[in-house]
Amino acid sequence: MSVVDHKTEKATRRRVLFICYLFPPVGGAGVQRPAKFVKYLQRFGWDVTVLTVENPSVPVFDESLLGDIPDATVIHRVRTLEPGYQFKAGLARPDGVAYSSEQRKEKAVSVLQGAKRVLRSVAGTILQPDPQILWFPAAYRKAMEVLRTTPHDIIFATAPPYSGFLLGSWLKRKTGLPLVLDYRDEWDLSSAYLENSKRDRISLFIQKRMQCNILRSANGLIATTKASTRRVVERASEFGVDLPGICIYNGFDDADFSAIRNHSTEKQPNGRLRIVYTGTLWNLTTVEPLVKAIMQLSKHQPELMKKLQLVFIGRKMSHQLALLEKLQGTGCQLDIRDYCEHEQALSLMDSADVLCLLLSDVDGAERVVPAKLFEYLAMRKEILAITPKGETADIVTRYFSNNHFNGNDVSGIAAWIQKRLDSPENSFVREQKRIDSRIDISEFSRESQARQLSKYFAQFVPGTAHVAGKRFGFG
Repeated sequence: MSVVDHKTEKATRRRVLFICYLFPPVGGAGVQRPAKFVKYLQRFGWDVTVLTVENPSVPVFDESLLGDIPDATVIHRVRTLEPGYQFKAGLARPDGVAYSSEQRKEKAVSVLQGAKRVLRSVAGTILQPDPQILWFPAAYRKAMEVLRTTPHDIIFATAPPYSGFLLGSWLKRKTGLPLVLDYRDEWDLSSAYLENSKRDRISLFIQKRMQCNILRSANGLIATTKASTRRVVERASEFGVDLPGICIYNGFDDADFSAIRNHSTEKQPNGRLRIVYTGTLWNLTTVEPLVKAIMQLSKHQPELMKKLQLVFIGRKMSHQLALLEKLQGTGCQLDIRDYCEHEQALSLMDSADVLCLLLSDVDGAERVVPAKLFEYLAMRKEILAITPKGETADIVTRYFSNNHFNGNDVSGIAAWIQKRLDSPENSFVREQKRIDSRIDISEFSRESQARQLSKYFAQFVPGTAHVAGKRFGFG
């Protein structure tokens, strides 16, 4: 960046309040979007205050992501009243308990499941729009304290959880500060597919009213795909409000690749085709089509299985893990790993011959683009995409025209894998298909996306910086 640019930014610095429940050291793909925004926004004239949770009720943590947060970032962490994640997960599933006799076990499990259903129903009806609403009281008090003492120019709320949107709307109404909502996932899709989400009529009615009030308080909308942006803007229109919406994709941070660019810490030449998948396996990213394809290939050409290695990194729901276990009898080499830190996940991606992308063929999936796709693209390695038609397929086929399959095309997936396994031993690594390094994918870089966010903020903020405390009644 030029010296002139720096001088200009110094003279016009502004401050944004980030409402972000999921923030480092919380782990997972959804955390990286706000973390990277915070990392790069300062380059475009924005100072950041982050309001997040002190004791998050989440499944995974990744301390390494804290390294992305600039020292100048002001972070306020306040406690939530939520129970731990394991308690919530246990409440959501009808697990059995070991007892000394089958009869006692059946009776105890029946009572336990009944109690869980009652508790889950009551808690789900009260805790709207999500259990993270238990963070709201402390977060609201802290946010008002921060906004009274430090001038801010805009409020940015990212979700899920959508209680962050509710917090943003309350602050907007109290302060008059512009509010921008960032939909990492569509609210309605999350209600349909996310774990621990409540889908009964009462909950859906309450959440519809909440969405209406929140959208009526907002100034702008952001979503992670073009189709989702259109859908969210349409949703706002249904509630009688016309809001400017933009798409800012998830992306990749080129700085993350510097440690692995010149070497691979995982790859060991063994003559096998190494297919790597990173991320959560659940109902929206089912591995079932890939499992069926490999089982079909194993049945007809079992000798090829010794050339295949499959690596799965990340959280797995129990039904997805059961699907993977079916592969143990096929003869392929199966490597199943839990969630790992981001740098290690990138190293495992770098070890791949093929990176696998999964997206279930369900209503709304055509508007979803998994965040990992952009890091896959940055690896510039071949991608096998098993997804429905839609925005994900459109992006993948832009770079690999023959590498996309619908989930019901099991034979096509099997034939694609067979073609690569039929190559002479070790030849695949030498002839590996890549995205040409000359092809520009900078539109998906995190720095470029922070620039885009900065420009979007600017249309809602008056030209004079740091007068928010006075302008909005706190001076």
